[in-house]
Amino acid sequence: MRKPTLSSDRVLKLLRKRSIATLDELKTALGTNATMTVFRKLKQLEYLSSCSHSGKYYTLKRIATFNNEGLWFCNNVFFSAHGSLKETIKALVETSQQGYTAIELEQMLGIQPNGSLVELASDKIVHRSKISGRYVYFSQNVPRRTRQAISRRDTMEAEMPNRTKPEGLLNEVKAAIILFYSSLNEKERRLYAGLESIKIGRGGDKTISALFEMDRKTIARGRSELLGDTLDIEERIRQKGAGRKAVKKNRSH
Repeated sequence: MRKPTLSSDRVLKLLRKRSIATLDELKTALGTNATMTVFRKLKQLEYLSSCSHSGKYYTLKRIATFNNEGLWFCNNVFFSAHGSLKETIKALVETSQQGYTAIELEQMLGIQPNGSLVELASDKIVHRSKISGRYVYFSQNVPRRTRQAISRRDTMEAEMPNRTKPEGLLNEVKAAIILFYSSLNEKERRLYAGLESIKIGRGGDKTISALFEMDRKTIARGRSELLGDTLDIEERIRQKGAGRKAVKKNRSH
């Protein structure tokens, strides 16, 4: 005689009531000792396993209410819309404004991310840099990583009195700014140089001119475009006639 087929409705009813459950609790709800039976029912309902607590808790996609970062915490159990812990850390680092340290990620996730971070950095999925004695994890994409490093710089500088800022940090910041500047096109460089000059204030054109080896008139133009109403976002990146003039080659006959 065939055994009666177990209904996944029992799993759905339990998880709607409790939001999360362990494997043993799901077995009890189904009235079975077979692990594979439980997972067949979970798969039918589209389940998620927890990133914390060694993955021992389960829920359903329809039940989890994720925040803007794709994270959901239920009774101190952590679930992620990104899947595994490594995929979650990768997504968080990639979309962050200024990268993350291991401590910052631990505070956000409630679990130590060190092992996953080491693997991600070793596999070159995220980029690790040492800034002012702390490892910070950034995107592997160079322009995005540069923007993250500059944002991190701004935050660190805001938290430090001027006389306590380490020289190493200032050198790293300078290198990050130049790296970011070199990734821009001609128009973006002019505008970025103008923006940095505005941030510095008096003497900004001179400082930025020395940093980027850019003509002060070009910096002043970028500053004027940002502060005035002359900026045309539809403007061609290189106007006709701009740049170095072509050199005519003399051909011998």
